[in-house]
Amino acid sequence: MADETTDIKDYLLHQVMEEGLITADMAAEIMDEHKRTGNPVRELLVDMEVMNEDMLLDFIARQLGSYVVDLAATTIPRDVARVVPASSVRMYNVVPIEVQGNSVTMATSELLSPEVIDELNFVLARDVTYVVARGDDIRKLITDLYGNISDSVGDMLSQLEAELQDAGDILTSTKEGSVVDIEQMANQAPIIRFVNLVLYQAVQDRASDIHFEPFEHEFKIRYRVDGALYEMAPPPRQLALPVISRVKVISGLNIAERRVPQDGRIKLTIAGRPVDFRVSTLPTQHGESVVLRILDQTTVQLDIENVGMPEDIYETFVYDISKPNGIIIVTGPTGSGKTTTLYAALKRLNTIEDKLLTAEDPVEYDVEGIIQIPINETVGLTFARVLRSFLRQDPDVILVGEIRDKETAEIAIQASLTGHLVFSTLHTNDASGAVTRLIDMGVEPFLISSTLEAVLGQRLVRTICPHCKTPYQPEQHHLDQLNLTREQVGDRPFYFGAGCKECNQTGYRGRRGIFEYLRVTEPVQNLINQRKPTLIIRDKAIEMGMRTLRDDGVRCILDGYTTMEEVLKYT
Repeated sequence: MADETTDIKDYLLHQVMEEGLITADMAAEIMDEHKRTGNPVRELLVDMEVMNEDMLLDFIARQLGSYVVDLAATTIPRDVARVVPASSVRMYNVVPIEVQGNSVTMATSELLSPEVIDELNFVLARDVTYVVARGDDIRKLITDLYGNISDSVGDMLSQLEAELQDAGDILTSTKEGSVVDIEQMANQAPIIRFVNLVLYQAVQDRASDIHFEPFEHEFKIRYRVDGALYEMAPPPRQLALPVISRVKVISGLNIAERRVPQDGRIKLTIAGRPVDFRVSTLPTQHGESVVLRILDQTTVQLDIENVGMPEDIYETFVYDISKPNGIIIVTGPTGSGKTTTLYAALKRLNTIEDKLLTAEDPVEYDVEGIIQIPINETVGLTFARVLRSFLRQDPDVILVGEIRDKETAEIAIQASLTGHLVFSTLHTNDASGAVTRLIDMGVEPFLISSTLEAVLGQRLVRTICPHCKTPYQPEQHHLDQLNLTREQVGDRPFYFGAGCKECNQTGYRGRRGIFEYLRVTEPVQNLINQRKPTLIIRDKAIEMGMRTLRDDGVRCILDGYTTMEEVLKYT
């Protein structure tokens, strides 16, 4: 049994299997679904009718040596909430229901692993016992007792400095502090709680990145939500070193090394959801700047149908990716959704009959059934070297994270000529620019024209918040900026977001893609062979029916999805 469960990382699933309630094959199926959708294992056990919710709660209670309570019928005094910080409650999805002396009873809907139980005991500095309750009841009680999360950030900051002062001279530690001192700082309970709160709030706010930025006189923490940066209430400057050290500790980085950049990864379960953080540190004049890229599997839809392509581009793209060989390139700046689009394509092709290999820097999504290789240039594992090895692995489909140089481009072309379908990305402004970028790298035009099937250019624009969406009639100068006539618009209104609680007063909530799709047809091949510039290739593609990014953006404006400002900004 131990051998069969080595790949099962979820503690609850492991215990259910150990009890003999499911087979190894069922466990693997549930784990695959958990990775694919991000849905908690406890929900999948109920959905797949392994057990109903009451049976599941009884099972969790038995494992914890506890019992099930009905929180809906239980009155919890408000002073109980003061014993446990909101950050810990939200992070671990637990709630206090009773306090006696130095002991606290917490309600949970999850089977907590021994590591989480140890961390809660440490962070709370109390004896903790557990009872089991329904997840919905716990979430409702957390909201009732602790209110809005934005309130808890301010409360946490006001408590934090006082707690750290009580903990000793941690705030006076300087950059020259010993490794032991720094590690001790990073493992202080208030620092752990604060970092947990920052990570929790970022995930709740659907942020894609968290930026920890130390300056001479201040320490900024900013979130990127829907492509725009927002600053949270700034913590005291002296917290920069302990907070950044804490992030480095949990991401497995060397906290003593602050002179060179480092990259790491954090895997956490936040409020019952599995979330990956990709961590990057950069030495600056006033300490290390750290950026966490949030990869929340529950918010990423790796299905082509959900990427948001217009119907005609969707149908053509699906047709092109089903070809046995050729190169398909996705272009756009960093953060434009290129990797998500390519993974959606790979997921569609990921069948038992085909072997899929990817080379990425770094691997962003862990997908079952695809062999994924992280690039590591420090040991000589470059895109070109991995790609050369791929051809000896008998693949059907290859994804090269990015074509950066002539050598990688030529091997990708060679792979295509020998019967492989190759996906990759390029950083260019539009689809037609990809062709001239490859020629600039030194690739022969006849090789490009004979292997390149299509180039998809894309951007992400913010969508208007549906709760405060407001129509207006555009002025003539608005239409001029978009090269539209009054006749083309007719009586259709434009929209903007007035700002509300749901969108944090920004007027936007979520993002969607705008696309242009350049198919390399015979006329385009002739222009490539003649080394024609980008504009001529672009004009020919438009003549043959390609809609530009701007045209697709205008479609989104007229359909009421986004604003004129967003389209003008990104196209």
